[in-house]
Amino acid sequence: MKAVFLDYESLEKNDLDFSALHAQFDELTLHAATQPEQVLERVQQADVIITNKVLIPAEVMQQCSQLKLILISATGTNNVDLVQAREQGIVVCNCQGYGTSAVAQHTLMLMLNLATSFRQYDHAVQQGEWNKANQFCLLDFPIIELAGKTLGIVGYGELGKAVAHLAQAFGMKIMIGALPNRPMVAERVAFAELLPQVDFLSLHCPLTDETRDLLDSAAFSQMKPSAFVINCARGGIVNEQALANALKSGQIAGAATDVLTVEPPKDGNVLLDSSIPNLIISPHCAWGSVDARQRIVQQMVENLDAFKAGMAIRQVN
Repeated sequence: MKAVFLDYESLEKNDLDFSALHAQFDELTLHAATQPEQVLERVQQADVIITNKVLIPAEVMQQCSQLKLILISATGTNNVDLVQAREQGIVVCNCQGYGTSAVAQHTLMLMLNLATSFRQYDHAVQQGEWNKANQFCLLDFPIIELAGKTLGIVGYGELGKAVAHLAQAFGMKIMIGALPNRPMVAERVAFAELLPQVDFLSLHCPLTDETRDLLDSAAFSQMKPSAFVINCARGGIVNEQALANALKSGQIAGAATDVLTVEPPKDGNVLLDSSIPNLIISPHCAWGSVDARQRIVQQMVENLDAFKAGMAIRQVN
């Protein structure tokens, strides 16, 4: 069986064990990255395509007579034409739940950084402000405790629940927000009712037509001026211009995001303005622990084993 991994550098940083994956194939070709015009040439003779973000459109699949299986080394499936795959009898399997611990940990890390003004204190120390202090401690920036604060979670799947579990260990009160245009579920609060009540709002929902710009100017205006927003979901759920305005005007106290609408932001982004106060941006790395990435490799091996046995798992088409 011949396989091609089109963008392995999106996963591998010379810190993973690929031996189990290699053992599954007679031949596994690894490409660090693949441009759109290179895809067909690289996959035309393959039985299995492995891709993270490289697009596999219908016109490519139509010219791949040997193709039997597409393994997506991620959860999102928007880079593969699932309809065409189904028509050709090509099985498509993704990976699921591999980054729950990593993203939940990252979410709490961002919350703690905001709550303790950690970046401001670190910068002050680096600039020698502590050296000049009159007292033994420097208390120039606000520090709040998570205990007793209300955390609103929007998107209460596996990841939202993991964040809630960690937050409860800090003594936080959890409120679960209902997504727009979804049936109300017991113990969930309508989004508009949630906003004025939370001290922290953490997003873990998918980006859909209903959730795009979920947090816009109107939403920020309903929040406490002491509230913080954390987005470890998808760029586009938070309107970026509205967030910049809310932080500059003091409508909310701070925000942290691991995602932007366009990644990487090669053409810039309104949130990269250094004058925006109390904003933390991490480069879509919340999911990327060594443990999480190794789980992806293991899940691909499991997906392949199940496919060979005629009992595909994590099949998405």
